[in-house]
Amino acid sequence: MEIIGYLASILIGISLGLIGGGGSILTIPILVYIFHINPKLATTYSLFIVGFTAAIGSFKHYKLGNLKFQSAIPFAIPSLISIILVRKFLMPIIPETIFSFGSFSMTKDIFMMLLFSVLMILASYSMIKSKQEIVEDVKPNVLNVALIGSVVGVVTGLLGAGGGFLIIPALIFFTGLTMKEAIGTSLLIIAFNSLFGFLGDVINGINIDYLFLLTIAFFALIGIFIGTFLSKKIDGSKLKPAFGWFVLVMGIYIIIKEVYL
Repeated sequence: MEIIGYLASILIGISLGLIGGGGSILTIPILVYIFHINPKLATTYSLFIVGFTAAIGSFKHYKLGNLKFQSAIPFAIPSLISIILVRKFLMPIIPETIFSFGSFSMTKDIFMMLLFSVLMILASYSMIKSKQEIVEDVKPNVLNVALIGSVVGVVTGLLGAGGGFLIIPALIFFTGLTMKEAIGTSLLIIAFNSLFGFLGDVINGINIDYLFLLTIAFFALIGIFIGTFLSKKIDGSKLKPAFGWFVLVMGIYIIIKEVYL
């Protein structure tokens, strides 16, 4: 199972490099169901794995001319503030057992996985629906970008998810970036948010297995190089529907497993 997990980790990087998102959608299930990591710790690990991989991917896209710093800054700063607030104040106050109904107990771990499954289903819809037209000559709307950045920060802080499926459409429709520019800029924002979120957990004293974490990150790094290379040859948006259906099935599976199995 560990070998399967490490090989699956390559898909994390491929997804980020090719379509600019979806890394954490794969990371959390891999950590929880293959490596049997506690969901709370899995969100911390996901922040590093996705953040590190996205940072390398954003550098590759920078060399390709797809990274736009002026669009990233108004998104990243509100995002980071939300992440800090969620990880510092919201996460600690969620009780270990939220409620019980008969023989079923809604624990914090189950709640986080169910919430993550809902995120997966929402992300799958964003990927499956027909490709949106790119808006040209858009006057940047900083307020809308900042508001969506705050929402992404809450998602990242709570679930360890980068939120690429929210970031990319926001960049396209509120800043006028092309799809490839939005993907490259999304990776920078994901890296910024995730790595600072992980640093916050380290400062707060979370016990981390760095050897395991770096091993997963290494395999994801292989994937980001593959994904970035493929992005030159393949239009990532054409692969999104297929990946979206996969994410939808995974989201439904998590709900069934956590509630009924």
